[in-house]
Amino acid sequence: MALSKIDLANMLTGLVPNDNTIRRPNAKPLIFNGSMDLSQRYGTTATTITEGYSLDRWEFVEDTDGSATVAQTATVPTGKGFAKSLDVQVTGTDSSIAASQDVRIVQKFEGQDLQVLKYGTSDAEKVTLSFHVKSSTTGTYSATLRHTNTSGTAYVNSLTFSISSANTWEQKVLVFNGNTAQDIRNTNTEGLRLEIYLAVGSNFTSGGGANANSWTTGNTNRASASNVNLMTSTDNDFFLTGIQLEVGEYTSSTLPPFQHESFGDNLARCKRYYETQTGFYFYSFQSGTNVVHDVPINCKVEKRATPTGSFSGSVVSYYPNTSGANSETNNVTAIAIGDKNGSTLLSLNTEAQAPTDAGYYPIYADARNAVANWDAEL
Repeated sequence: MALSKIDLANMLTGLVPNDNTIRRPNAKPLIFNGSMDLSQRYGTTATTITEGYSLDRWEFVEDTDGSATVAQTATVPTGKGFAKSLDVQVTGTDSSIAASQDVRIVQKFEGQDLQVLKYGTSDAEKVTLSFHVKSSTTGTYSATLRHTNTSGTAYVNSLTFSISSANTWEQKVLVFNGNTAQDIRNTNTEGLRLEIYLAVGSNFTSGGGANANSWTTGNTNRASASNVNLMTSTDNDFFLTGIQLEVGEYTSSTLPPFQHESFGDNLARCKRYYETQTGFYFYSFQSGTNVVHDVPINCKVEKRATPTGSFSGSVVSYYPNTSGANSETNNVTAIAIGDKNGSTLLSLNTEAQAPTDAGYYPIYADARNAVANWDAEL
């Protein structure tokens, strides 16, 4: 069949029509850090988390009477092009999950990035979720999309997948129907989240609509009542990598290849939500002892919103006009962030070694072992 002028133009510009969905092969993937290559917060250190971020953009919730660590590992499926995975390791057991308890891996998305899904219209797009998974625990797991509309109401659609062989890498492909009735709010706040459940209480399963591939309000259809409980043994673990979310309906044979980003592109996208910097030198002036002076530092990537900030590590201040005497260490007393560009003032509390003469004196602060963090996660 001859191509139309529109189809030909789309092909030449990298826009390929596919069942009324325009894919953009050169655009960034919807999922952040799906290769699990980035772990700014903890590196490869296994860290006990109850509710918080682990690898970049991946939140972990462990709300049971047990405990678990999350780590970046080099355990990956052979020949798939991945070098890292997210590993959940059970460290404390809970064989009976209470109604309000659950364990899940989560990624949240800004609503303004998901308008391509056209929710709330008759053209609402299906999306295909794919990932590579390995676990010691076979059985049924749940993957859920939860989106928020303009009015702030949440809607959920939950599907199940099965791990059939213990300790074996398997690829899963799930197709979620679009929500034709409700839109996704078009802001920089959360518009959609992906949840993968490793254990779940009855409060999350009591709605009766799990695995129906339909959208319902509230939180009661977020997982299947048949979901496994990973928390039954400290021998249990769960590995995840190669996660992609594609606009449109695909099978394992038609799924587009995983879109590998350069490390730099992946890092820059993740820094919109969290950024850490190490090693600083500060230059400023002061007059008198035991006074507070501010020094500016900046994050390198504009954040989603005005972030919160933290600073840790030692700072040693030197005063050239006093024969190189230095103050005490750990003397950052406050961190103030002005806007989403990360314009930040560190308040340094100078100590008794500062000059006592009138006038302003230069200060050189050595913070090579210090760390600054900016957090604007959803």
